[in-house]
Amino acid sequence: MKKIYITAMISVSLLILSDRMEAQAGTKLNQVELIKLFISNWSGEVCKDTTAFWEIKSNGTGLECHFKYVTKDKMIMEGNQIWSYDPKVDKFILSSATNSMDAGSSSLWFTSKDKCLITSLSDISNPDKGSFKIETEFKSPDMFVQKMIVNNKIVNTSAYNRVK
Repeated sequence: MKKIYITAMISVSLLILSDRMEAQAGTKLNQVELIKLFISNWSGEVCKDTTAFWEIKSNGTGLECHFKYVTKDKMIMEGNQIWSYDPKVDKFILSSATNSMDAGSSSLWFTSKDKCLITSLSDISNPDKGSFKIETEFKSPDMFVQKMIVNNKIVNTSAYNRVK
């Protein structure tokens, strides 16, 4: 009986301690506020001779994005995205439709005040095991860098600048 009591006390103590440590660390990020970092017009060279243009506007607790990719003055892709906040998972669900690809869905969430992760919706619970992910870091209010990672290897790094 004494062993059960001691085990229970240790378990309860660890539970209380872990709750206090989480509260002190302030690990809960306000995803809806942080997503506002993206609101603006952006451009970035995604590969040689190809520039991406994004127009991102507020839409309730999420965003809407119109984008186009241009190579040598010719538009090669254009589309729209809706970035909707899902409070159940505390992440954004991105729904995409383009003129050159099938519709798709992905997820986005901030991992710190200036970094977020994008992965396929099917990999939302385990992004490190997914086939791709995009790590985004805001270097300043006017610039962010995205690293495209496929099968755990960085295949592309692009910098986006705010268009004024």
